[in-house]
Amino acid sequence: MAAATNTGGTSFSSSAVRRGVVATVQPLATQAGLEALDIGGNAIDAAIACALTLGVVDGHNSGIGGGCFMTLRLRDGRVVTLDGRETAPAAAKRDLFLRDGKVDARLSQDGALAVGVPGELATLEQASRRFGRLPMARLLESAARIADQGFAIDHSYASRLRETERELKQFPEATALFLNGLPEIPAAGNRLRLPALAWSYRQIAAQGVGWFYRGPYAQQTASWMQAHGGILTAADFAAYQPVERQPVRGTYRGYEIISFPPPSSGGVHVIEILNLLERFDLKSMGDGSANFVHVVTEAMKLAFADRAKWLGDPEFTRVPLGLVSKEYAARLARQIRMDRATEVTAAGVPPQAETDYFERERRRHTTHFSTADVEGNWVACTASINTSFGSKVVIPGTGIVLNNHMDDFSAQPGVPNFFGLVGAEANAIEARKRPLSSMSPTLVLLNGRPVLSVGAAGGPTIISQTLLAVLRTIDFQLPPREALAGARFHHQWKPDQLRVEQSLGEPVLAELRRRGHKVVVESSLGAAQAVMLRLDGSWAGSADPRGEGTASFR
Repeated sequence: MAAATNTGGTSFSSSAVRRGVVATVQPLATQAGLEALDIGGNAIDAAIACALTLGVVDGHNSGIGGGCFMTLRLRDGRVVTLDGRETAPAAAKRDLFLRDGKVDARLSQDGALAVGVPGELATLEQASRRFGRLPMARLLESAARIADQGFAIDHSYASRLRETERELKQFPEATALFLNGLPEIPAAGNRLRLPALAWSYRQIAAQGVGWFYRGPYAQQTASWMQAHGGILTAADFAAYQPVERQPVRGTYRGYEIISFPPPSSGGVHVIEILNLLERFDLKSMGDGSANFVHVVTEAMKLAFADRAKWLGDPEFTRVPLGLVSKEYAARLARQIRMDRATEVTAAGVPPQAETDYFERERRRHTTHFSTADVEGNWVACTASINTSFGSKVVIPGTGIVLNNHMDDFSAQPGVPNFFGLVGAEANAIEARKRPLSSMSPTLVLLNGRPVLSVGAAGGPTIISQTLLAVLRTIDFQLPPREALAGARFHHQWKPDQLRVEQSLGEPVLAELRRRGHKVVVESSLGAAQAVMLRLDGSWAGSADPRGEGTASFR
């Protein structure tokens, strides 16, 4: 295997932690989380500070115009999963993006129809009110100050501006916000000020989230939508509520895995794949070997075939509990051959698929961040506006970029979305429904004690990145930086291709091709963050070595 050559993203290893640890994709967001700890906040406050600041300095990936999933492990041992996923407007119908019987992908990716009701802000407010210590207004003001004063855009931000410049220029407010005042070709280090976003943050700080969901912002958004062919209304905003769900749980080689349930497919399939791989001796294969990549890929294919058929919003579709059963994994594992790639023609049928379901509740792109404190509070949070700069819609004067997560629905069975994912009836568009997600904020426990918080960004590769981080932590006992630096690979069933990072090395790639894999080589895949508490009581953390993020502690 070729040695990893990643040199970005900071990491740490220390026994000197006195308050807590933070890992994000952007140094200013990491600093915001640490400052929340400094002024008496806990890991939940730190995570909220990170989220609000990322909405400023990493706004092409996430923000209050999008959604999030939060997996929390509280100091009293409780686990809470908060679903802040966007919802479809009440007027949404399954043929929303069909024109003359065919899917028009532009409608689900850019513009008014692409926008789902944002859920991040309501979720952060609920987490703050229930589990935090600091007034959220204080955290909003800190982020607003950065937006007002401006910040130097990093390489990722500059790259996204260049890549989406043509689309952004179709929307005057987005053009004014992100392109006017910058050089013709934005470069890392150029300073960007977002005074309109600072103003919005301060309105929320002064008036509460009601300003966003039931007040001026919702009303102004509804008026803009009506004038531009959208269907999102003020009533849609007023009806939005985060949902507390039961986490999905599994075990792997004596560790407990806790992750996010549907409408995330991530937690279900991380655990499903781990169940499959528990039957193989990965350690003896060696990290990055052809055998390791092959067997993990075969397991990914089986799980992603299940994703396409079975996964959706549990309020609207029946998602079988059997997907995460050891019995089902044992049956699927028998299909894996070590000498060649197998064709997966269809999803499997989990046990009790017609009777046992995930409960309904009774009442490159994206970002992930992890926080923990010395009292025992842990957070894994993944937030997103979907593709770069979301729908490109910015309601005039607000600075808030709205998501395009309506593209995460299946516009038509078998028709791929932006990320090439296909779905079926379980993920069809319906009013007030939450689209299927790959976000996988995950916690790992040993003997009831949290030892790892991890998650990733990057569309469907979120699942494979999170999986590989867990495998390298448990099977190969690697610390966070090495676990995240290892060569990544991804297979999502359809299209039938194995995407791999070039650092795997040509001998491994040649052997994978010999076994029948259709290999596509890429320079890098995704971005993950992780924090760890070792058995000796010392801490370690890392931002993704492929990026410019930071991990640090107080």
